[in-house]
Amino acid sequence: MGQELECTARWDGRRLTGKAYLETEFILFRGTERVRIGFKELESVTADGGVLRLSFAGGLLELELGKAAEKWREKILHPPSRLAKLGVGAGVRVRLVGPFDADFEAELKASKCELDAETRRRGGKRGEDKEGVDLVLFSAGEASELAEVAELKRAIRSDGALWVVYPKGVKVIREMDVLGAGRAAGLKDVKVASFSATHTALKFVVPLAKR
Repeated sequence: MGQELECTARWDGRRLTGKAYLETEFILFRGTERVRIGFKELESVTADGGVLRLSFAGGLLELELGKAAEKWREKILHPPSRLAKLGVGAGVRVRLVGPFDADFEAELKASKCELDAETRRRGGKRGEDKEGVDLVLFSAGEASELAEVAELKRAIRSDGALWVVYPKGVKVIREMDVLGAGRAAGLKDVKVASFSATHTALKFVVPLAKR
């Protein structure tokens, strides 16, 4: 779930009305016509006079975004790192649950976040942490593992977050399975981010009314 704005677009000699979406790996215009451009497809990105101009092999898409045009240009040209998208940084208390690749673990160590002592434990009861961690990163490989979400909710601070990381495009675990598990645990889904070429991450938080 990225940023979105109602706007007018100029595409293929026509003016179109609709909504523009800035996601982590692509930009989408949806209105009387639909145009989707992956960041890797872009040949040039400029912003001037409140208009974002996106040139790629398929043509030129111009979005009238006003003050947001320059901000969107910066985000497209300088996308946030994986850890920035997840909210991981120095001093942030993080708990890992489930398998993560060595490259990601190296990123975590370099970030100087605080890895919680419960990291890597799976199954069974965990003692309730009265303080809680800032972030739980839970790697789930299939839908049956999502039963653990309700227990993991107890590990986060009231203003913390639980990220469920799961493989893309497989039948054994789907977005609807992840959303259902989080909502059944009383959590609110607020963001989706690309974790890697093969995995997606969905962020859940405790609703404001229950903090």
